[in-house]
Amino acid sequence: MIDELDRRILAILQEDATLPVETIAARVNSSKSPVWSRIRKLRDRGVIDRQVAILSPPAVDRDEVFFVTIKTSSHSRDWLERFAAAIETMGEIQEAHRLAGEIDYILKVRVRDTRAFDVFYKRLVAEVDLFSVTSMLSMETLKETTAIALEDQPPRDPRS
Repeated sequence: MIDELDRRILAILQEDATLPVETIAARVNSSKSPVWSRIRKLRDRGVIDRQVAILSPPAVDRDEVFFVTIKTSSHSRDWLERFAAAIETMGEIQEAHRLAGEIDYILKVRVRDTRAFDVFYKRLVAEVDLFSVTSMLSMETLKETTAIALEDQPPRDPRS
């Protein structure tokens, strides 16, 4: 279980994991040693999964985002294993989710341009049998974050 101090430390780390422990300690009104100990324990317990550098898509020429919805006529273990293995090798896929409802899977795909997406699409449909594939180009990203909200949101006043 994580307590309030852990939540405050994690909120800071989710924004910038490169901050010195001294800075984090000052921001949470604690001292360096207990904060370092908490961070180490959070890593050991798997609360902190990993630390990564988040790239700027325009800086690496990967401006286009497509969402790909997939319906399959096969729900066998063999098909799922082949599908999972295929998408694991496709670096353009940033996220892949199995869904409840009419659509079986949704992929978030980031590429240079529509031609690169077409190349990706052809590779995808050549790898596994798909019943239906629909692609949608994102025109604008309104919100994108890697941070997980750790505080419960207060109930919204329906009068406001």
